[in-house]
Amino acid sequence: MIYAAVFHITSQLNQFLKRSFDLNEDIVVVSNIVEQDGSIATNVANRIVASLINIEKDTAPGGRPITAPREGQPSAASYPPVHTNLYLLFAGNFNGKNYAEALKFLSHTISFFQRNPLFTQQNSPELDHRIAKLSLDIENLNIKDLSSLWSVLSGKYLPSVLYKIRMITFDAQDITTRVPKLVEPKTIAAS
Repeated sequence: MIYAAVFHITSQLNQFLKRSFDLNEDIVVVSNIVEQDGSIATNVANRIVASLINIEKDTAPGGRPITAPREGQPSAASYPPVHTNLYLLFAGNFNGKNYAEALKFLSHTISFFQRNPLFTQQNSPELDHRIAKLSLDIENLNIKDLSSLWSVLSGKYLPSVLYKIRMITFDAQDITTRVPKLVEPKTIAAS
């Protein structure tokens, strides 16, 4: 579902940027900025790079509600779902004379998510059916945190914006326990 969420968001952003700037090809790519060996990723030049920075467990929603089975109905217990938040970085990887393009595309990226902070099945029918909604908020980083983040990523700062995407829910719905049907006891007639 992480894949489905990230690619849905970047696909929607790409469509918006392509319409806004009359582009023929995608300007947003989902990628690392730097490969594991330290080299620059090959597909990220003059692009907005969307990189998954972190996955965090969301503890606010709680577990499954407990419901009592109705008379004659079977009941089952399963593991509670895991709710997660994703941190998605959009970085303008434009160098030299194209640096201003990074600022232009980042501005339009922020504008797009300001207009579209929530993706649901109703406003985005192509959203994966397992995802009820995706809510995006800009995540503020102070200079120290920003420096640490870029040190981990590549050591070279690029103009960027970080979004927190709430909430991806993992729920395999595996049954862990079956509880027998509740049956009302029969009364024995007195003789």
